[in-house]
Amino acid sequence: MRIVLFGATGMVGRRIAAEAVRRGHRVTTVSRSGESPVPGVTAAVADASDPVRVAALAAGADAVVSACAPPRDGTEPGAPFLALNRSLVQGTREAGVRRILVVGGAGSLEVAPGQELIEQPGFPEELLGEARAHHDVLEYYRTVYDLDWTYVSPAAEIAPGERTERFRVNGDQLLTDADGASRISAEDYAVACVDELERDAHPRARMSVAY
Repeated sequence: MRIVLFGATGMVGRRIAAEAVRRGHRVTTVSRSGESPVPGVTAAVADASDPVRVAALAAGADAVVSACAPPRDGTEPGAPFLALNRSLVQGTREAGVRRILVVGGAGSLEVAPGQELIEQPGFPEELLGEARAHHDVLEYYRTVYDLDWTYVSPAAEIAPGERTERFRVNGDQLLTDADGASRISAEDYAVACVDELERDAHPRARMSVAY
């Protein structure tokens, strides 16, 4: 499979790149720096908010992956992050690629029917802007009917850790363990993302991943 990965130098992006290379996929990693995050990839320079450049890089690919994150410079992240995702969709369409996988957020996961994690007391205030930006992007993808997109929400806590290949996959509900914690390592999250690219088990849907 040929994969074009935007946002490849972040914590999650570089792990998705490493997991895909590990399985023998051909990976083009895209970032504004052009840094090669892991061995075995082809690195490219681009801004995902440029749909023409997105289309040029995605041409001939089997799938596009977005590991892009909302702006973290203190500005309001919602509008620019939504615009970036619209650009990715437009470029993917123009390239003739139907498959797109999106690294998403956990804030919009349901803790009870009709109740999202972001709405719960104690949700960290400093994360609200980013969580809402991810929420709006998911709602946007739910209006996209001509691409086979999958939005992948991690657990409430995601951080570098071990690659165990032992985790659970769900839909719109927040997964927790026996102690009530919701966790996933970035390595196992990457495993789940590449599994989904290979299996296409959640077309035009959100999936969640946690221990």
